[in-house]
Amino acid sequence: MKFENNKSGNGGVITLSNEIKEVGRLTYTIFPDQHKLIISFVLVHPEFEGRGMGKFLVEEAIKFSRENNWKVYPHCSYARAVMRRMNDVEDIFLQS
Repeated sequence: MKFENNKSGNGGVITLSNEIKEVGRLTYTIFPDQHKLIISFVLVHPEFEGRGMGKFLVEEAIKFSRENNWKVYPHCSYARAVMRRMNDVEDIFLQS
């Protein structure tokens, strides 16, 4: 599996692909003046659902945020549910 982060301006898409095709994607918006990354949407293609691929995408967004000293606001309900179950994100998780 391979991640690719395509950032453009204040937004971007993180894609997760296997050796053949895209598995899923996460879209985000960055507010640099507020030191915040908002996860807008997480999509896992149907044939890859139920294998934790969405969580991998959220974890990659968290990693990207930490590298840039940003907090994460998961606007996407799936990303919010994943982050609520994680134990090591209290330092960056914006819940409201």
